[in-house]
Amino acid sequence: MASMTNAIKTQMTLRLWALLALLGLIWGGSFFFARIAVAHVPPFTLVLLRLGLAALALHLYLRGRHGLYPALRKRWREFLLMGLINNAIPHALIFFGQTHIGAGLAAILNATTPVWTVLIANTLTEDEKLSAAKISGCLLGLAGTVVLIGPSALAGVFGDASDVPLWALVLPVLAAVSYGFSATYGKRFRDLAPPVTATGQLTASTIVMLPVAAFADTPWALPLPPLAALLAILGLALLSTAYAYILFFRIMAQAGATNTSLVTLLVPPSAILLGYLFLGETLQATDIAGMLVIAAGLAVLDGRVLRRGYAAGR
Repeated sequence: MASMTNAIKTQMTLRLWALLALLGLIWGGSFFFARIAVAHVPPFTLVLLRLGLAALALHLYLRGRHGLYPALRKRWREFLLMGLINNAIPHALIFFGQTHIGAGLAAILNATTPVWTVLIANTLTEDEKLSAAKISGCLLGLAGTVVLIGPSALAGVFGDASDVPLWALVLPVLAAVSYGFSATYGKRFRDLAPPVTATGQLTASTIVMLPVAAFADTPWALPLPPLAALLAILGLALLSTAYAYILFFRIMAQAGATNTSLVTLLVPPSAILLGYLFLGETLQATDIAGMLVIAAGLAVLDGRVLRRGYAAGR
């Protein structure tokens, strides 16, 4: 019965692919918004503003509907852990990384999320185990990450000291690992309405980030950011967080952890396009190569392209 239920839950329909594509576009915009805002707002404060404004917007939207308050009281520990691994930790890691790297590169590095999700789900769950295709996809994804990080890391050691530091490249990858844990852990919220799950985790992570930002950044002493940064913060909070997490948990409830994590394949093109159009960013040949290798790994993980090719060749 459990395996049958999982098969139903993890089947990707055309509607789910459309929602996944929309989520990829919105989260691609988050790297664009963050790149603008992080130039004027310290990372911890930016995380707090993103999460706090998003949580407030969702509380106003729900107004206690769908059993929000009983769920918060009963499952606050689960929301707290989900908020840490899906919001507070990865957002802080990405924002710190984006103080030295562009939106497109940060999104590409974060696109390793499905690789980590597959490995973590295999260890912690019974219904998403490794297969030959998943192992091959993981190796390709990890190879793509090495292609992206390796040349820059070597340049930082042997080349010009002005090159991107290794830690700035590693942080988005660590954020992807955190997202891998959250994608697996988030399956336990299938019984809740997606807006309730989104509101619960954002409320918990806001509470966590409040003392962190206050201690690290003393945000009350910071100058008021320019209008462009304020608009970017609103876009980051309302569109790329509040609305995006409603979509995320809706897809998660129906498609499972591995399928939902494939959204990160759709994020880099959106972030690259926005960075190119509005921020004047460019990517090196090794960055493009790394993205293509990661994309190949994710295609193998998904399996649909390979199955269609096999069927067409018969």
